[in-house]
Amino acid sequence: MILNKISILNFKNIREATLDLSPKMNCFLGHNGEGKTNFLDAVYYLSFCRSSSNPVDSQIITHGEDFFVLDGRYENESGDPVDIYCGMKRGTKKHFKRDKKEYKRLSMHLGLIPLIFVSPDDTTLISGGSEERRRLMDVVISQYDNTYIEALNSYNKALQQRNALLKMDDEPDASLLDIWEMEMARHGEAIFHARENFVERMIPVFQEIYSHISDGREQVSLRYVSHAQRGPLLDVIQRDRFKDRAVGYSLHGVHRDDLEMLLGDYQMRREGSQGQNKTYVIALKLAQFDFLRRTASLTTPLLLLDDIFDKLDAHRVEQIVKLVSGDGFGQIFITDTNRDHLDRILQSVGYDYKLFDVERGEIKPHML
Repeated sequence: MILNKISILNFKNIREATLDLSPKMNCFLGHNGEGKTNFLDAVYYLSFCRSSSNPVDSQIITHGEDFFVLDGRYENESGDPVDIYCGMKRGTKKHFKRDKKEYKRLSMHLGLIPLIFVSPDDTTLISGGSEERRRLMDVVISQYDNTYIEALNSYNKALQQRNALLKMDDEPDASLLDIWEMEMARHGEAIFHARENFVERMIPVFQEIYSHISDGREQVSLRYVSHAQRGPLLDVIQRDRFKDRAVGYSLHGVHRDDLEMLLGDYQMRREGSQGQNKTYVIALKLAQFDFLRRTASLTTPLLLLDDIFDKLDAHRVEQIVKLVSGDGFGQIFITDTNRDHLDRILQSVGYDYKLFDVERGEIKPHML
């Protein structure tokens, strides 16, 4: 999928912008806080029906305005045009349309425009809690498996119902607990197998990319950890019902899954330097890109690279530039505060590109 043109109105600090884009490389240059990341977030929104950084839709409307509008004009792998529109007024629900026809459910849109977003905040995948790492798996899997998001929603609903029963002052109805536990187990097993398959298939690609960027200086891996690995999930959930009742929530299930990130045999969060952490998450995201390219209806994802070169030595920057300049990548959006980084990329790509300046929410083609 290629984004040929985008129109933005009242999205964060971008009051109005209409851009014709390169089908290959689009570079955005500007100081921090000017709106480069907000532009990438608008592109992200058109793929995921939500912001990458703020789950509250009303808060992404420009201050002092009553609505926002995003309109993306795409071209699919067959060369056919696809128009994606999103608009929302304060106090009302958002409207998401494909070729002027509104979606009945937003989940129907996920996967149409696969996308990988690499940002400085990705290091929280290493330093943050397990919720961040589960979300990483969920975002990718939901783009190529239409049943996954439904299983995830059903599991979370059952989990909420079970937790509500566990919090009751009076002894909860055991038969109701049975029902919600069976629902958790049924959908949880499907989630577990999807995550397990995804991690298993992604590890060798991730290791190859990391080795390329680091010149083979370090060995890295991933290890998926789930309560579902202990036996039938229903048995695992029901085993400690008494303890769950005491604490008032469910201690076991796929909502506690984690993805251990390893440098050698040790946890990356304890052993990795800033440069190694940055290399790790970039390699992880590029491996996800490769995975989606081979699974998401054979559609090359959009790749968004937000200020990724900070805290990396010159050699690693050069290796990343070589990677993203290769034939395996489609349309790329890249931001940086450093013109030297972008010049090095543009000199190496040898194909069509566009360069934009971003200042105070205004985005203009760069004037040579």
